[in-house]
Amino acid sequence: MDDLPPRLRAACDLLMPWVREGAGRHEYDGRIPDYSVTAVRAALDRVGRGDPLADPHDEAHLRAFEEYLRAAYGELELHRRSPLDHLSALDLACYDRDYAPAAERAAARMRQLAGWPEAIDTAVRTLDLVPAPVAKALVAAVRGLAAGIPADSGETGEKARGAHARLVAHIEHLAEHGDPDAALGGQALTRLMGDAEALDLDLTALAVEAGRERDRLMARLTDACARTGRSTPPLELSRELVRDHPDIDGVMDASRYWTERALAFTRERDLVPYHDGECRIGPAPESRRWGMAMMSWAAPGEPEGPSWYHITPPDPSWPAEDIEDWLQVFSATTLPGVTVHEVAPGHFSHGRALRHAPTMVRRTLQSDAFAEGWAHYAEELCVEEGFLADDPRFEIGVWLEALVRVTRLACAIGVHTGAMTVAEGARRFAADTHLAGSAARAEAERAVFDPAYGRYTLGKLEILRLRDQARDKWGTGYSHGRFHRALLELGSPPLGLIGAALA
Repeated sequence: MDDLPPRLRAACDLLMPWVREGAGRHEYDGRIPDYSVTAVRAALDRVGRGDPLADPHDEAHLRAFEEYLRAAYGELELHRRSPLDHLSALDLACYDRDYAPAAERAAARMRQLAGWPEAIDTAVRTLDLVPAPVAKALVAAVRGLAAGIPADSGETGEKARGAHARLVAHIEHLAEHGDPDAALGGQALTRLMGDAEALDLDLTALAVEAGRERDRLMARLTDACARTGRSTPPLELSRELVRDHPDIDGVMDASRYWTERALAFTRERDLVPYHDGECRIGPAPESRRWGMAMMSWAAPGEPEGPSWYHITPPDPSWPAEDIEDWLQVFSATTLPGVTVHEVAPGHFSHGRALRHAPTMVRRTLQSDAFAEGWAHYAEELCVEEGFLADDPRFEIGVWLEALVRVTRLACAIGVHTGAMTVAEGARRFAADTHLAGSAARAEAERAVFDPAYGRYTLGKLEILRLRDQARDKWGTGYSHGRFHRALLELGSPPLGLIGAALA
């Protein structure tokens, strides 16, 4: 507990669920942060108190996270407006990965489960500003928390289930009776997406840039589709291609195959600084099966161990239409790009680099915008480097996913500045991506509870800009290997600080 400077510890205390799992700070195992109004105010009073760090870059990195905490919990009070923090605090799936002996992890799980009743009572009292669209969008995730309760948890489990039922009832009530307006406002979105990333962000200019990026991606998609020899319009052809997918039983084997291909290509081209570590493929923990594919890496603060590429095939009991929609993510067009993003040179490779980051700040405080931006950049990097160059479906899949992500950015800006309704956002997804119907609606609805979900495109664009600067500055000394080593040595930095890679 004493290896973190006081300011870093104060930030970690508020970010407990994220640093426990993402950074491997397992001194927090078995604990649930207190997100009550009074406790958060007291925690914020400790944020920023202490001496500056000796390393100027680390000091700026820590300051950016302190700004995020003041914005998220002090000004916007997101712990009152959204169940997300409370969900993360309660989630037990973090103990599924084998970073420590099974008995040690099981004991931590039970300690955390024993804290559910008190933490849930706190959540019910605290969540008094939740807009109805946010509650409606997250009620299924709240219900899913109970899947993590062990069957043999006895009285502790029964008390937790009773508390969980109270939380579900509260969120269901808010979904019906909460404020119908979920918009944060432009200033708040700027704080979350810009100030917290040490970026001077102009939402109007960013919306224009999102439009230019959409046009660039559509042109690239059109060119890739023309290579198939088909004259079908690009999005129409794409909707046909994603129907070529394995059945439920074949999803896991397909994911293993593409993982091996992505790792081998990344190693052959030496695209990242480290090629060590073990990446296993398996089903996601039950409480996280809302996600189709995700990486759970061996965190920097943990002993060496396997990372997991978690895959969630559809449930055979689902309606046939829902199964088909879900399986399309695992198509021969989209699964290779998803795997590049999640494994190599994306999240798994990034996780390996984080274990070698030179300072505690860089190993511990991780910008989601950088992490997702890096993994999204990795997809386009693989197109440039010729991964599956003889099969245009890979490139088509990359541009399809990129179109979804740039539409998220446009939708987030539109919804939270009041320029766009969720229904208009859904129509934007249907017009600019291969998604339609309920899938397009779900993407638009995500904007209300994940206002910064434009982070994928924002991060990718910042990395591409920096790469152009590196080429100009380094001239013939530029290589992807040199650039990526310098960038990943920063850990997962706030986007506004990545220029330090060129110093």
